[in-house]
Amino acid sequence: MKKILTTVALAAALLPASLSAEMSTEDIAKASQNPLTAMYSLPIQNNTSFGDDTKNYANIQPVLPFDIGDDWTLVTRTIVPVVYNGAASAVNHNEWGIADTSMTGFFTPKKTGDSGIVWGVGPTVLLPTSTNDSMGPGEWGAGISAVALAMHGKWVYGGLISNVWSFTGDSQVNSMTLQPFVNYNLGDGLFLASVPIITANWKADSANTWVVPLGLGVGKAMKMGKVPFTAQIHGYYNVVRPDLRDDEKWQMRVQVQWLFPR
Repeated sequence: MKKILTTVALAAALLPASLSAEMSTEDIAKASQNPLTAMYSLPIQNNTSFGDDTKNYANIQPVLPFDIGDDWTLVTRTIVPVVYNGAASAVNHNEWGIADTSMTGFFTPKKTGDSGIVWGVGPTVLLPTSTNDSMGPGEWGAGISAVALAMHGKWVYGGLISNVWSFTGDSQVNSMTLQPFVNYNLGDGLFLASVPIITANWKADSANTWVVPLGLGVGKAMKMGKVPFTAQIHGYYNVVRPDLRDDEKWQMRVQVQWLFPR
């Protein structure tokens, strides 16, 4: 974490003042709410599940856009989960480690057209980076992801969906992630947001397939020196959850996202 903050501080020193000066707090907020924004960004998202045993997932998610000719952009997003598992095993509790890493590339047109809908689609690759069995299956996988969103006045809303299948080892992974998002910008960089992460494990039986959280969060757009960033805090209740994880009823999410204009 210290290295990450040092990198952000260095970027702040090198970032041209004119680029960040042009961004209002409203611009910063809406850019952070758009998964396909044509800016470099570094979100760090911490998710904590509360129950008999606390579990924590800190996702480091660098986002890098690349121009492909005059008409297309490739937006890459890598998610590296750093995991604390309070119920790793009956013998060894309180394990720390890294889970499997996912890398997604969204191909998105630079022009939105008359509809005003921004969309992207592309492949997802699962990398077997888990440090032990309690962190994840440690298998290679691949799949497809898609995202679409619209911005109307103070609203930014849309959804992201992906499904990944593993193709090595015991092929334990066949999972879907669905992430609808609704943001309402109140002004002066302050916004309300609901961004539940809905998951389905198609390998599990029907009683253990779905995790469906409902909740709300609040965020604020600011600047760290010259670097725009947002800070958010959310709370979610798992209205549907696996029988095997019935103690994981509540989730708290804290996220900081730095943005670097190109």
